[in-house]
Formats: sequence, C-alpha cells, structure tokens
Amino acid sequence: MDRKFKWIEDRTTTPDGVYRVLRAAILDGTVPPGGPLREAHIATDLGISRSPLREALTKLEEEGLIVKIPYRGAFVAEVSAQDIAEIDAIRLLVEPYAAELAYEALRGPERSRFLRTVEDLHQALAKNDIPASVDAHLGFHRLFYDLSGSGALQNLWNGWEAKLRLYLSVDHQTYSDPRELAVEHERLAAVALEGDIDEFREELAAHFRTGLSGKAEVHPRKA
Repeated sequence: MDRKFKWIEDRTTTPDGVYRVLRAAILDGTVPPGGPLREAHIATDLGISRSPLREALTKLEEEGLIVKIPYRGAFVAEVSAQDIAEIDAIRLLVEPYAAELAYEALRGPERSRFLRTVEDLHQALAKNDIPASVDAHLGFHRLFYDLSGSGALQNLWNGWEAKLRLYLSVDHQTYSDPRELAVEHERLAAVALEGDIDEFREELAAHFRTGLSGKAEVHPRKA
C-alpha cells in the first residue's frame, strides 16, 4: 500500500486540493477499504508538508471515509455487505415515504435537477469515473430525503451516506455493463415522477437486490 500517489502529475499543496486527491483515490479503489494512508509517503508523493495533509485527513475523517487509530495512523474505513443490507432494509421502508413527500417538488421546480442526476450518472459511467458515478448515484437518492421537508428523514440519510459511498465505490465496478445501473435509475425516476409509491417500492427493492447480489465479501471485515 506504500507510495500509492506517484501517479499524480498535477501536484497540489492546498488542504482542499489534497483532500480531493485522497478522496478520489479512496473512491476509485486506488486505496481500498482497510488500506493505510501513510502521511510520510503521501507527503513525499504529493510534494507537500504535513500540515495541509493533516487538514485533508481530518476532513476525510469527518466525512466518514477514513478512521484514525491512535499510534497506528489513518486507514480507509471499511463497510460490509451486511451493513448495507441492514441500511437498505430500513431505506425500503422510509425512502418510498420520502419520495411521496417530495413528489410535488420533483414534479415541479426540482424536476430538471432530479433528472440531471440520472444524466450525470450516465455520463460518469460512460467515462468509468467511479467517484463521479458514486456522487450522482447518491445525489439521486438524497434528493428524496432533502425534498421531503422532514428533518428526521434527512438525518437518517446523513447517517448512512458515508457507508453507502464506500460500498458503492466498489459496487459500481462489479457491473458487467455499467449502463444497467443508469437504466435502473431511469426506471426509478419515471416511477417517482408518476407518483406510484407501491411501484416505486418494488423498483427500489429490485435495485437493492441487484446491488447486493453475490457481493457479500466485497468489503470483508478485519478479524
């Protein structure tokens, strides 16, 4: 896992720039779940001091993408398929309700923004841009919660997002045809805009089954 950042051509010295580099490396699998982020090696590879690096690592920790272990250092956070299955079981109950609450906004002023997330997903998958595809995927689902007007629903989503992000960064790479993922979201969007909550729930369940099928060992836990 040492010296993973030698491929960086455009060096950056700002905390935000370092954060973006490290975040992309985590989400595209350059540094996998459980992988160490060794300060000395990263600082050398990026040509930076420890100060902006530590600010970037703090931001990644706050986002839930890394964990810091005393006397050992920083590591990419881990999440298992079981974690996601448990989250998705709850989402299957509450996300259709969030979509129902968000219906008027989705059909009205937020329609173009909603459909744009699907287009962004198409474009990111076509370019095999894993971080961008994960952003679009999460952005699609987050809109139901954000537009629901319910603080409780928004808090639920916020509590899940980091784990979902880490899981999807691997999951997106398991599709033999990435376009399938975008098509799934096209169907979800169409049903949400029709306002058929029962059908939305069925499509959402199918979407979750596809995402978890045969992927129980994607992010194994450490013993």
